[in-house]
Amino acid sequence: MKTRKMKRTTIYGLYAALACLAFPSCSKFLEVEPEEVLVKEQMYRNIYDADAAVIGIYGKLLSLAEQHVLWNELRADLLTVTNRANPYLKEINTNDVGAISADNPYVNPRKFYEVILNCNDVLANFQVMRAENKFTPEEYNQRYSDIMAVRSWVYLQLGIHFGRVPYITDPLEDTDAVLDKNKYPLLEFEQLLTKLIADMEAVPYKQLYADTESLMYTVDGYIMERFYINKQALLGDLHLWNNDYQKAAEYYKLVMTSYDNLGNDNYRYDRYKIKWSEVASNDDIAVGYLRYREQDVRTLINSKTQGWRSMFSRSQDALWHTEWVWSLPFSSSFSPQNPFIGLFSASVGEHLLKPSQESFDLWNSQTQRNGVPYDARRDLSVSMVGEEGVVTKYTDEFSDIETMLPIDQFQRGGKWHLYRAAKLHLRFAEAANRDGHHKLAAAFLNGSIGSAYDDPSVTDKTDVMQTHLPFPYDFDARNGNNPHFRATWHRHAGLRGRAYVTEREINPADSLLQVEDYLVEEAALEMAFEGSRWEDLVRIAMRRNDPSFLADKIYEKLSKEGNPQADAVRSKLMNRANWYLPFDWEVGE
Repeated sequence: MKTRKMKRTTIYGLYAALACLAFPSCSKFLEVEPEEVLVKEQMYRNIYDADAAVIGIYGKLLSLAEQHVLWNELRADLLTVTNRANPYLKEINTNDVGAISADNPYVNPRKFYEVILNCNDVLANFQVMRAENKFTPEEYNQRYSDIMAVRSWVYLQLGIHFGRVPYITDPLEDTDAVLDKNKYPLLEFEQLLTKLIADMEAVPYKQLYADTESLMYTVDGYIMERFYINKQALLGDLHLWNNDYQKAAEYYKLVMTSYDNLGNDNYRYDRYKIKWSEVASNDDIAVGYLRYREQDVRTLINSKTQGWRSMFSRSQDALWHTEWVWSLPFSSSFSPQNPFIGLFSASVGEHLLKPSQESFDLWNSQTQRNGVPYDARRDLSVSMVGEEGVVTKYTDEFSDIETMLPIDQFQRGGKWHLYRAAKLHLRFAEAANRDGHHKLAAAFLNGSIGSAYDDPSVTDKTDVMQTHLPFPYDFDARNGNNPHFRATWHRHAGLRGRAYVTEREINPADSLLQVEDYLVEEAALEMAFEGSRWEDLVRIAMRRNDPSFLADKIYEKLSKEGNPQADAVRSKLMNRANWYLPFDWEVGE
């Protein structure tokens, strides 16, 4: 067996550079020994070194971006391979875990454990720093909590895709020590969830960083406000996986309202609210058409600076911050390089992956409010190069929308899209629906809270357009002139409202499962290729104890591709044990 030693506290490329630009004291931080090994005494001297260590963890985290998207999208039903894909990608696409080659590099969990062990090392050293009074209790609480959250997120991904994994909190220097099953037995996913929930509930700091914190700064135009993992969103996800729906909804609500008491009305009304379109100006991130020309499909707002598509390419302006909860940047100058260019770009990349026919069929099954018979998010998420679809969410930032050619052929930056308001709303609605609040879940799905709880016959809006429910289901969307109300959620448009597609009709007799099915489908329409699809399918299939919920969707993808293995793969996926990748340390070595 090959032995590989961890470099304790290794800081990668861009993130080391960012740290030093922000923190003058870390100039010596990068004066490494020839072996690039930094001893503890050089690393953990003060708050600036601690901040550099935090940023370094995120640099390491970026090395997981490719596998994260492949596991969560290529394994699912919305993404498939082109004829240029290598055999390893084709194995993942087929999702026959029993037929994955022993040397398939895309399924090796080693990189994930390298991040975990780096986190463990940083956590241990932060405890030493705290004992030695090298930073204040609040500074310790913030940074310790952040690294614990990153580690928990990585473990959650491992649990989803491998089912049984070793849970390690020791700062090991040898990654192969992870394989010692006597010392680190494999935990079942449910056991792992219990550990992660306990870890995250115990962290002392769950809030956003204040603007005055030393970790909050701007480098080369990138604002660090959305750089750090949102701990409350993660806690929501953990409780959702654990079927604790009210607790999940509570944490999601805290995220959705995290800016309500900060700044001006644009903070209160817009941030994480899925707001309505600005019809006159199209200065929004909603699906829209030129005013008074909504019947002309050629006037669809398809721009990098306006409309729904722009959320993936616009600068970090006020509107960008209304949508993004967690987003990490790649640099053109430093490692790790953006892996999505090679996977998705048809001009400067290898174009190895493309939208599946199933994804097109889902978009084409919708109807817009102007009667156009397809979901416009189709044309805002993908482009056509010849007869082949191209995923554009990861390349819009540096490509011309019409030609698909790079604006700068040397640009290799971009972002890893991890969490945004749409995902937050979908998961809140999922939790609310399971907790018995079907009407509220449908309001998040469809048009808006205001319209769902309105009484058009009532002029006085004092007691309408609000849920009158206890936390976390208390929403006030009043928007009236007599008396005057502009409540916090009055601009809420709902997911389908913002997407300009017709509302779903809900059958009260079967609302729980119907709303849940609609939410899963809406997640496909809204969030295709963003790294959430497989986990959504697995979570619902587990909850319902119905493997066919997942198996049928993979079958549809494969069968529409004419894959002769479609039936066999479906049969295998009817057994939950076959949902999980092989936990094999030597895979891909």
